[in-house]
Amino acid sequence: EVQLVESGGGSVQAGGSLRLSCAASGFTFNNYYAIGWFRQAPGKEREGVSCISSSDGMTYYADSVKGRFTISNDNAKKTVYLQMNSLKPEDTAVYYCALDEYYSGLPLSQNEYDYWGQGTQVTVSS
Repeated sequence: EVQLVESGGGSVQAGGSLRLSCAASGFTFNNYYAIGWFRQAPGKEREGVSCISSSDGMTYYADSVKGRFTISNDNAKKTVYLQMNSLKPEDTAVYYCALDEYYSGLPLSQNEYDYWGQGTQVTVSS
């Protein structure tokens, strides 16, 4: 059974940083998957934030987080990280990681993802 477990959320003031982790298990890591981060703010639809593909290590970011967020992976630990710097109140949301088992080539299209974590809350105060 594939499991994705997020951690690292919390409350910070604007301008602060957090690092989210997504630990994956029950999945045979190959060269074709992608891990994405998504978020959902209260009253809003879930949106794509970032993605990393296993085949070439390419990373993708939503315009709203470019230059502030960095996605990375540690294959040995089967963990993907999202380093979030210069956080803004509008970054407040529940953050989810998700697995696209056979990467579709659509990095921030949530319909392409097969497995989801339970989410972790990030709250940024002004």
